[in-house]
Amino acid sequence: MSTPYLKEACVETLDQALAAEAKGADRLELCAYLAFDGLTPAPDLIKKVIEQVNIPVRVMIRPRNGDFKYNEDELNHMQSGIDLCKKLGVEGVVFGALTQDNELNLEAIEELTKAAKPLKVVIHKAIDATPQPLEALEQLLEINGIDTVLTSGGRSNAFDGTETLKAMLKRAGDKLEIMPAGKITQFNLQELHAQLGAKFYHGSRIVGELK
Repeated sequence: MSTPYLKEACVETLDQALAAEAKGADRLELCAYLAFDGLTPAPDLIKKVIEQVNIPVRVMIRPRNGDFKYNEDELNHMQSGIDLCKKLGVEGVVFGALTQDNELNLEAIEELTKAAKPLKVVIHKAIDATPQPLEALEQLLEINGIDTVLTSGGRSNAFDGTETLKAMLKRAGDKLEIMPAGKITQFNLQELHAQLGAKFYHGSRIVGELK
């Protein structure tokens, strides 16, 4: 019997990608340096992963660790990363950008979203650093081409953010996918799903340990 939700595993090596698929992941988010919450992986790693797995791969586009307030050079670097992902044939890209006031940098997000077509576009947990994640979601709903928002509901983990996540899921409806993330594992996923009823969940241990 199929589960009522799909699981996206966050991975940083080819071995982890293969293990995640073998353990039942439905989709991968490929990053480098998960210790820094994920940076853009090397081109050769992206290529190897998409050649060797049979499930969709989405790639983190994040030029450095720290905040999400990027200068023009960094945004150009992100656009180059997106262009590379298009050439390599990934399913989607994952990014976010903030202004100096910790609001969404809508201009940058819109430009990067346009650059990503026809790839799937995921706006990552930068949204959780905004003062009002629900208001930020409203802004994202106005941008054509965004498919998914990866979020903990403005908190450090999905369980603390359940009330906001419920509101985000209700507001997004079928317009885009709200993908809860943050400390979700194979052991607590069903408990969280009972509260949220989302269609996708994300985590580095969502199908178990991958080391």
